Amino acid sequence: MKSKPAAAVRTARMIELGRQECLKLLAGVAFGRVGFTRQALPVIRPVNHFIDGETIVIRTHPGSALARHTTVDEVVVYEADDLDPRARTGWSVMVTGRASLITAPWEADRYRRLLIPWTDRDADEIVRIQADLVTGYRLTH
Repeated sequence: MKSKPAAAVRTARMIELGRQECLKLLAGVAFGRVGFTRQALPVIRPVNHFIDGETIVIRTHPGSALARHTTVDEVVVYEADDLDPRARTGWSVMVTGRASLITAPWEADRYRRLLIPWTDRDADEIVRIQADLVTGYRLTH
């Protein structure tokens, strides 16, 4: 029995994106992943976010690993993407920066109004990630 030839797979070209385009893409999606260190090991958590200029803002619940480990200027990574596995196209953006809890009541209240959590847990802790290093790529044909 003859086997059918494998279908040709169209490969994508990877194009590096500039900082402003990366931040604009992040602002266009509501979901990403934050990576941080917990007990000297990497941890990744899915979260929704809000982009405020060059700052990524996320909410988390009091006592969460993220809240406990982002006291002041903890280095974290934030990644979001929009990929089409069938077409092999899309984009991916990664931001590395210092994260800290927002403690000013007026500022925390502002972000609580702008960023609605996806879960039913109490998510009153607000974490700010400064976009120190921003990289991104677009996959296109």
